[in-house]
Amino acid sequence: MSGPLWQEPGDHVDTLPALPRQRDAASRSGPAADPLDALAVRLHGVVAAAVHPDEIAAILESDGMTDDHIRLAYGRADSFALAAALYRKVPRGHPEPPPPPAEPWHTGLLGSLLRGLLFALPGLGWLLAAPLLGEPALPPLLAGGLTGWMWNQAMAHRAYVRLGLGDRPAAARCLAAGAPAGALLSTAATVLCTGPGQGASAVFSSTQAVYLGAATALLVLGRERALLLCLLPLPAGTAVLLAADLPAWARALLLTASLAATLLTAARVLHRTATARPVPAPEPAGGLVASLPHGLFGLGAGVLVLYTALGEVFAGVPGAVVAGPSAVALTLGNGPAEWLLLRFRGGALAGLRSATTPGAFRRAAVLVLARCLTAHLVVLGGLAVAVTLLWPGAPGLGGVRLATLLLVGTVLWTGLLLQAFGAVTAAAAVVCAAVLVRAGLAAAGAGSPAAVGLVVSAAAAAALLVLVCVLLGRATAHRP
Repeated sequence: MSGPLWQEPGDHVDTLPALPRQRDAASRSGPAADPLDALAVRLHGVVAAAVHPDEIAAILESDGMTDDHIRLAYGRADSFALAAALYRKVPRGHPEPPPPPAEPWHTGLLGSLLRGLLFALPGLGWLLAAPLLGEPALPPLLAGGLTGWMWNQAMAHRAYVRLGLGDRPAAARCLAAGAPAGALLSTAATVLCTGPGQGASAVFSSTQAVYLGAATALLVLGRERALLLCLLPLPAGTAVLLAADLPAWARALLLTASLAATLLTAARVLHRTATARPVPAPEPAGGLVASLPHGLFGLGAGVLVLYTALGEVFAGVPGAVVAGPSAVALTLGNGPAEWLLLRFRGGALAGLRSATTPGAFRRAAVLVLARCLTAHLVVLGGLAVAVTLLWPGAPGLGGVRLATLLLVGTVLWTGLLLQAFGAVTAAAAVVCAAVLVRAGLAAAGAGSPAAVGLVVSAAAAAALLVLVCVLLGRATAHRP
């Protein structure tokens, strides 16, 4: 308040406006007028909202109203007696509680679906490039792909941390430095794993690493539509392939156009954002070490997806080395998966507001988890069926293959969920352990690859689900 709540005798300056419905009481003059009525009008909002007279007394005293003034002006012994009189005179009128804040974890489903599409569209580049590469070589392709997957996951984390601190120019500078470094690292890994006669595959792997760095920068900065425009030559060329073959020069032109557009767009966006007015923000805690678990999680997730795709390679599925039906289904499912992650967080916050005991909140969180995970698996299963039916030469989607695919999807989704809540180290440990166990069993020849994949994926999914229920079933994990 801008002035005292009371006035000395003879002071005619009224610092508090009277309510319209009580203006006649405040404006009355004459010996019969009760000064308590005028004070009640001026303090109506405060008195009506008070739950005890002592609250009113504290306000009167804090504004400097002395007992002498109270006895002289209002005929009451002290502030407590005056507060009790005001409390009796003014009816209770507690204000309505403020509406709940807007859901901070809301995002549009279409935006998430667009991101899933952007994750999968580069796979069309393989269909265009396959005749140019001849016999694909796995070592350089896998070395470059896995290195890029790990690096870009860690780089995206560092940039997102800066975005979370409100420093968008610093995030752009991080991406501008990290994307070329990641491309060089992936190229070096590709060269080290390239054997005689594998040059074409090595060039494709290195080019893919350059694209992934630029695309990651655009996605982190929220430029999904710009990236979609850059990738349009790929679906356009694939559509032509459905009707007729394309000459080698046309395939190379489409691939080059898409890559050049992505690089130029990323360079323009990064330059404009990085040179914007600096934003004062604290330095992110943890440094490079904090991004290491994110990179390891990206590496482990990439290996699990590639194991799934390699099963289709050995089954003779054409093109499965880079973008088999299962890998495409998992990639397309990333968009709805991101949206469901946000649905889980929003549902958990709603449960936090409604639950009255820790047990009640834990049950609410597990129920939300079950709904979101079930929706993810339904979407993933539908995508797997659709892609398998549309993929030329793909074998039928058997029970073991479908179960393994859904279990891998569970591992990836629960791992991303833990990562979103800051438990990335636990998620990375489980995923990397699953990769090591699967690689060890495969090297030892223990069981068929399909059975090993099913058992290892089931164990990893179970471990991550237990971690989610334990860690995210606590109310403290959902603090904003």
